[in-house]
Amino acid sequence: MIRVNVLYQNAEGKKFDMAYYCNKHIPMVKQKLGAACKRVDVEQGIGGAQPGSKPAYVAMARLAFDSVEAFQKAFGPNADAIMADIPNYTDIQPLIQINEVKM
Repeated sequence: MIRVNVLYQNAEGKKFDMAYYCNKHIPMVKQKLGAACKRVDVEQGIGGAQPGSKPAYVAMARLAFDSVEAFQKAFGPNADAIMADIPNYTDIQPLIQINEVKM
């Protein structure tokens, strides 16, 4: 199993609409990726390692797939529509990392 992690760095003056992300963007992504996407988790940053510090990421999404190939097959034809929706909820450039789940 692999996880596609989408990370939104916390930066002064940047916007992120969590309500839109959870209620509009993620449901659209799930619909477009279909059964290839086994699970989606959305997390909102609330703090850093030190008490009172800001989180490194304002939000992150973790999407599970059976393989990199399954992700690419599902995402490829839908990439333009998914990416075109980003300005509707943020002006942060997402960072994407694909990980192999070990445990």
